[in-house]
Amino acid sequence: MGYFTEYQRAIEQPEVFWADQASHLPWFVPPATVLSNDDNGIERWFSDGEMNTCYMALDHHVAQGRGGQTALIYDSPVTDTQQTWTYAELTDAVATFAGALSARGVGKGDRVVIYMPMVPEALIAMLAVARLGAIHSVVFGGFAAHELALRIDDARPKLVISASCGIEIDKVVAYKPLLDDALKQAEYKPQGCIILQRPQCEAALVPGRDEDWQQAVAGASSVDCVAVNATDPLYILYTSGTTGKPKGVVRDNGGHAVALHYSMSAIYNMAPGDVFWAASDVGWVVGHSYIVYGPLLAGCTTVLYEGKPIKTPDAGAFWRVASEHKVKALFAAPTAFRAIKKSDPDGKLIGQYDLSNLETIFMAGERLDPPTYEWTVEKTGKPVVDHWWQTETGWAICANLTGIENLAVKPGSATVPVPGFNVQILDPQGQPLPAGQQGAIAIQRPLPPGCLPTIWGCHDRFVNGYLREYPGFYSSGDGGYKDEDGYVFVMGRTDDVINVAGHRLSTGEMEAVVAAHPAIAECAVIGVHDDLKGQVPIGLVVLKDGVSIDNGTLHNDLVQMIRHDIGPIACFKQAVTVERLPKTRSGKILRNTLRQIAASQPYTVPSTIDDPASLTEITAVMEQHQMIQAEAC
Repeated sequence: MGYFTEYQRAIEQPEVFWADQASHLPWFVPPATVLSNDDNGIERWFSDGEMNTCYMALDHHVAQGRGGQTALIYDSPVTDTQQTWTYAELTDAVATFAGALSARGVGKGDRVVIYMPMVPEALIAMLAVARLGAIHSVVFGGFAAHELALRIDDARPKLVISASCGIEIDKVVAYKPLLDDALKQAEYKPQGCIILQRPQCEAALVPGRDEDWQQAVAGASSVDCVAVNATDPLYILYTSGTTGKPKGVVRDNGGHAVALHYSMSAIYNMAPGDVFWAASDVGWVVGHSYIVYGPLLAGCTTVLYEGKPIKTPDAGAFWRVASEHKVKALFAAPTAFRAIKKSDPDGKLIGQYDLSNLETIFMAGERLDPPTYEWTVEKTGKPVVDHWWQTETGWAICANLTGIENLAVKPGSATVPVPGFNVQILDPQGQPLPAGQQGAIAIQRPLPPGCLPTIWGCHDRFVNGYLREYPGFYSSGDGGYKDEDGYVFVMGRTDDVINVAGHRLSTGEMEAVVAAHPAIAECAVIGVHDDLKGQVPIGLVVLKDGVSIDNGTLHNDLVQMIRHDIGPIACFKQAVTVERLPKTRSGKILRNTLRQIAASQPYTVPSTIDDPASLTEITAVMEQHQMIQAEAC
């Protein structure tokens, strides 16, 4: 069956198509109802099915006699450590840690926040929470205390699981002080914390609140999987919103398992026993979907990598891991390959490794620019698949489905919609646009399994943010077009969220931090193109009248404030003082026009502008400071 036949079947007979996909998984109670509406009128999948994601990902494979197969490979160049777990060993470790959580009161529906580096215990903690029917919320270890506090207040977890430190190349980052600060800032107070002590930096534990991971596990008994409804939440994953308040994307158990299991074969062409490596982090959706759940649901071996594309120790790191562990499919953001290209432009290090097992390189998380695509194909000799998806969908919206039919590649395009995603290009009135015309990328409902059904604690925000703009559609927030062959070209965000190295960050949130500086009257933060990171933020600031401050001092202050409140991942390295910001007569800053100026794109002076001369001044300032090509972090 070719791609187009598969796609049409999923669009025209969705219930038949997804019932078939669901039948390949081990349910406790198989679903009789494939598609229905919940109390909010949102389409839900497999509502009467009962299952447990941890059981599907671990126990089932052991029961099928495959307990001796390697499930997890941990490769940590920053600690010079490699470890492996079979499916049986990983199941035992997860069941025991789930027992430790259960003994501390964690049960079905409870939330647990996980704030950890890329260590096996992070994966074990996620699966253990799922085993109990509880809900995990993983917070990226690079986030500052303020960001962690916001997520604690929103999720209201019973426990927080963390580690004493993370390691960034050769720098030890103490996590415990950040966690302690976050717990002080948070209005909601969890019952306790479990802390994994790492030898690189052991942490002081707070008596009565903190427990050592090893001691917690030593006294624990294994527990079985708890049955949940398919529509019960598996996890909350926070993504930046334009308001600055993080959005808790909810992922259900049943649709998530079916979608990821299907994607492993259809998109990535993976079979049980194959080695899959997603070079991401469990704090981001790629890590959830394709380090933890997708590969294990499919019975594959997954690689957990604690390192970087370069400097751990060099730009051959990816090729070394792929060679040593016989990786069949490698998945990373284009940023990683831009960094490798910058460090090893001729690809000399690639030739030092045997990549005969590597069949395909997948990229997503940001737009794959044609030069990076072409360099990777030329230097590795491997096919590169650009695919597009979002935290909200949990898996690819568009891709070249290597497990069904390899279609012709068009650099700059994420190829075609994945079965289940009815992708349309709409004009501002919600009408479909013809091939070649740019508009808003929207997905006709019902969304396929795996996509978010709500925002945690705020369903109105889900409706207003995704469903209201185009009735009957999910609004992706991205703009682009389809060509005459149905290939989708994603051109960028339509809101004020920027994509820094595959990580979505809110410029509005950065503006709030910058504006808190006592010398600043107002500011705008915009994203500009960067060859390495995809986008990086720059700040345009207006000083208060009568204030005098050295530019260098102000710049350093703002960089440190962003690092403290949001984290170094924001990559905020440029702040420029301007006399005024261009605004409409109603006082709104013309951010889109600022982005066009920074990108050297032609722009039309809006009829609503209050002072046209302000645009001329801004253009001169940006040219003077060479903002069109921002400095990479």
